[in-house]
Amino acid sequence: MWSGTVFLFLDQDGRIRRDYQFTGAEADTRAVVAEFLARLAEGDPDRIAGLFADTVDWRLDWPEAGHPAVPWIRERSTRADVACHFRELNDFHHPGEPGGPKPRTLVDGRDAVVLGEIRQTVRATGRAYSARCALHLTVDSGVITRYHVYEDSLSVAEALAG
Repeated sequence: MWSGTVFLFLDQDGRIRRDYQFTGAEADTRAVVAEFLARLAEGDPDRIAGLFADTVDWRLDWPEAGHPAVPWIRERSTRADVACHFRELNDFHHPGEPGGPKPRTLVDGRDAVVLGEIRQTVRATGRAYSARCALHLTVDSGVITRYHVYEDSLSVAEALAG
């Protein structure tokens, strides 16, 4: 028995031009990451957190002490912490304005790297910012167990500091 995910790209005549097949862990990882990105675009913190394990290996690429202008940057380790993180992000930014180029996802087994760009406008300052970022996610048994973010944190801090 075989299971996996197949992506077919068709030409204008409906013929198969490309055929990508993902099996096992890679198919599961790709599906969870795609769902995570969809929920992130929707912006509902509880739905986003629903994709995370009870305990999460969480790391944001910031100094350990964080930054006073960026309160959501702090230690997290639980699904409830994940919801809180995304709730705080929503509180500090104008709704419906995140964006940027479509992210690229690279998958190797249970690990995925998402390369993208964050575009937001800060409520308090009205300043827009753009920051390149990379996410390192690990998916195990259908949930995200590792969430490591590497971003242009200086752009974020400057936009929030006013």
